[in-house]
Parts: sequence; C-alpha cells; structure tokens
Amino acid sequence: MDLLTVSILALGLSMDSFTVAISCGLAERKISFQHAVKIALSLAFFQGLLPLLGWFLGSKIKVFVEHFDHWIAFALLSYLGGRMIFESLDKENTHGMANVYSWQNILTLSIATSIDAMIVGFSYALASPGDLLWGAVIIGAVTFFFSMLGIRIGKDVGNRFGKRMELLGGIVLLAIGFKILLEHLFS
Repeated sequence: MDLLTVSILALGLSMDSFTVAISCGLAERKISFQHAVKIALSLAFFQGLLPLLGWFLGSKIKVFVEHFDHWIAFALLSYLGGRMIFESLDKENTHGMANVYSWQNILTLSIATSIDAMIVGFSYALASPGDLLWGAVIIGAVTFFFSMLGIRIGKDVGNRFGKRMELLGGIVLLAIGFKILLEHLFS
C-alpha cells in the first residue's frame, strides 16, 4: 500500500469517529483535555487495530462477519444515540449524558465505528505485515487527530447552544448507524 492510498483510506475510515467525537463534545460540554484524549485514543486505537485483526483473520471469518457486521454497528450506535436523545429531553437531567466518560460508552463507540475498518483489513489479506502495520499507525493517527478536532467542535457548539445540541448529537449517532446499515444493505 502506498502512502497516498493509506492516507485516503485513513481519512475515509476516520470520518465516523470524527462525527461520533462531535457528538461526545456536544453531550459533555465541560469535557476536559484528558477526557478528550481518552476518547480520541480509544477511537484511534480501535480504528487502527481492527484492520490488523481483519487481515489476521482474513478469509477465515470474512464470510461469516460481513453478513451481520452492519447490524452490530447499527444496534450499538442506535442504543447510544437513543440514550442521548432521551437524556436531552429529560427535564430532570441538567448534566447531559453523564456517562460519556465511561469506558463502556467509549468502547462501544470505538468498536461500532471501527467494524468497517476490520472489513478493510479482510480485503488486504495479501498485503505484507509491514505495510499493514504502517497503515494501521497512519489510520490511528488520522483518527486521533479528527477525533480531537471533533470533540473540540462539539464542545464549542454545545457550549453555545446547550441541551439542544445533545439532542442533535443523539440524532447524529442514529444517522451514522442508519448510514452504516444502508451502505451494507444496498451495496
């Protein structure tokens, strides 16, 4: 894989994480730099790791996983998006999505946005391990950058517009879930 191909692939794969990161910033407007790094590192780690996992597993499980991977991503993102929407409409909840920092939520978002990256790894079954490792590092770095940027954008917009933005963040997560589902159903 040449650098241009890997860079374009990394940019494409990082867009779901970027959008999810915006939602995290919208949900938790007082997010600290440490928590932003924690979220971005998790998103980047899984985005870089899953192509390697896909390459390693290769054709052994591709046929099995590709038939339902989109349903898993859809379910995870719908659950979190629905929860954000519910919490944004809850008059009693003045803090927003209180668990945006929980490892459970961060891992759920990270895995849901990285399933496509594993499928990409399947398609590189003949690539050399060195090329794949280099590609995974680039994918992870690009995802980290866009995740940090997304959290910052979400935080800034959320601070301006309040709980309405948490509602928008939940809708965005639902939209990403539907996008993943529809892409796989109609491809």
